[in-house]
Amino acid sequence: MSVLIAIKTLKFADDTKIYRTVNSLEAIDGLLADLHKLVSWSVDWQMLFNIDKCKVMHLGYNNPKVRYVMGTSQLQAATEEREIWE
Repeated sequence: MSVLIAIKTLKFADDTKIYRTVNSLEAIDGLLADLHKLVSWSVDWQMLFNIDKCKVMHLGYNNPKVRYVMGTSQLQAATEEREIWE
């Protein structure tokens, strides 16, 4: 079963990053729908996201800073992301 999503996805080992330009209400709804699809896919395939480690970064001056959720958890906002290679 494949899941069609409109967001860009970057994967490395067990790390997943997604991103999308959010410049309209339709884009916000699309990102929320894509997050829901990803969570549903992860449940179906028993490859759950550690939602406590999931964050959202709001970039740009006119960003509406929407509150995004994965499952039933609201994602915390982050101002920076550091890669830690172990």
